[in-house]
Amino acid sequence: MQREAMEFDVVIVGGGPAGLASAIRLKQLATEQGSDLSVCLIEKGAEIGAHILSGAVMDPRALSELLPDWQETGAPLNAPVTEDRFFILTEDASTRVPNSLLPQCFHNEGNYVISLGNLCRWLGEQAEALGVDIYPGFAGAEVLFDENGAVKGVATGDMGRHRDGSEGPNFQPGMELHAKYTFFAEGCRGHLGKQLEAQFNLRDGVDPQTYGIGLKELWEIPPEMHQPGLVIHSGGWPMQPDTYGGGFLYHLENNQVAVGFVVGLGYSNPHLSPYEEFQRYKTHPEIRKFLEGGKRISYGARALTAGGLQALPKLVFPGGVLVGDDAGFLNAARIKGSHCAIKSGMLAAETCFNALAANRCQDELSEYIELFKNSWLHDELHKSRNFKPWMNKGLKLGSIMFGIDQLVFRGKAPWTLRNRTPDHAKLKPAADCPKIVYPKPDGVLTFDRLSSVFLSSTNHEEDQPCHLQLKDATVPVGINLAQYDAPEQRYCPAGVYEILRDESGKPRLQINAQNCVHCKTCDIKDPTQNINWVVPQGGEGPTYPNM
Repeated sequence: MQREAMEFDVVIVGGGPAGLASAIRLKQLATEQGSDLSVCLIEKGAEIGAHILSGAVMDPRALSELLPDWQETGAPLNAPVTEDRFFILTEDASTRVPNSLLPQCFHNEGNYVISLGNLCRWLGEQAEALGVDIYPGFAGAEVLFDENGAVKGVATGDMGRHRDGSEGPNFQPGMELHAKYTFFAEGCRGHLGKQLEAQFNLRDGVDPQTYGIGLKELWEIPPEMHQPGLVIHSGGWPMQPDTYGGGFLYHLENNQVAVGFVVGLGYSNPHLSPYEEFQRYKTHPEIRKFLEGGKRISYGARALTAGGLQALPKLVFPGGVLVGDDAGFLNAARIKGSHCAIKSGMLAAETCFNALAANRCQDELSEYIELFKNSWLHDELHKSRNFKPWMNKGLKLGSIMFGIDQLVFRGKAPWTLRNRTPDHAKLKPAADCPKIVYPKPDGVLTFDRLSSVFLSSTNHEEDQPCHLQLKDATVPVGINLAQYDAPEQRYCPAGVYEILRDESGKPRLQINAQNCVHCKTCDIKDPTQNINWVVPQGGEGPTYPNM
């Protein structure tokens, strides 16, 4: 099929903080040098910020390097952190950890409680003002290669295909976007990034990536319970001691709070439901006291990378780079990633600009790796490199050992712990694990999945090829149901996967792709890696207003 093609110096796939920072920095350098540089950024969401979800407490260090005048120019960082509280929870009680005993990574002085989606919308405005061509509603569906095997750009997805793949009456083929260099900034478990890791063996010699799923709701709460800038983190209940997880409650401006829960996707009990654990978390007295009398505004979920330095793939390949969470730049110990994403995008942009100035194209930008190794970002990730490996050993032991790592050795312990087992391989057979009985939602503080998906404003055209592909259609029943009691029914936070039975009792897997909030958990946690998440038509999925 012939597709129209457009030529650019740089194409960026993804309109999150890493992609936008890359675009801004490239244009800044071009302006400083008086050169003409064409930069195109595509974003699968209907608008910049539509698919962005994060806690989020932000360290402004990288933003200040990228745009030093961000305060004067109206960046939406309006709630400076005023207080940190960290609790260890049991079912009915809580113990506050004195701030003096917390490692430095848990201190948030100088940081801000933000909506990362709103920050990305603002960054998009800054990028467009510099001359970046931004195309929301266009999903990067295919990597394009030249005759030598180097990346030469991407193709956007076709629009208007029927479910069976045939062309509908409004069919429009995707476009080819060619570039001298292509940046992949798709976020955690990027659809194209995953393919590039396999194509160029980018994960050779590094640990398998470790993931979590973050679930979040935005609430309006009574003014008397609102404390702008208050940051609460917790460990312990409702998770079992051997399962990584923790909650947060962040007070933004305008009587709003973000409440959420993160579950490490290395859990072993297939009966566990991250969504239900999040709903239980809100019922704890220390959390519910802020939410009672309030109103839930929005809901969403997103996977996040947590493997740290040991799990970073090779960042470069002929014709392109990985930036942000597409590579795994997140500091799980600090519960932060946006500053890492911005810095990685800046480093890649500086490398790319120098290469273009030297009339290079579609080679490896190996200088990006050297810039990263000599940056504060590498230093920060190196100090916290043992956080997730220690936490994999259980909350109590992990907390003690990571505390020693940080308080005694200041992150410079003479050892580096490794993780050799991918998350999907850690599930145990259902028969070997205790079942978990979750309470029914009350519709006031706790809610069912479908009402939550409604609040995410998720929408997909139903008559299109399913973007949740099964490599083998027999696996969901023959293996997942038989051995693991169909865990996809529980790890999906949006009710996408259901086991239905016909009149004879024969089971089958029903995929409700229209519910998908693009969290990527199924692509990560499926025990046989049988589910492959690909992009639906551009502009579809959630539309997060303030997440």
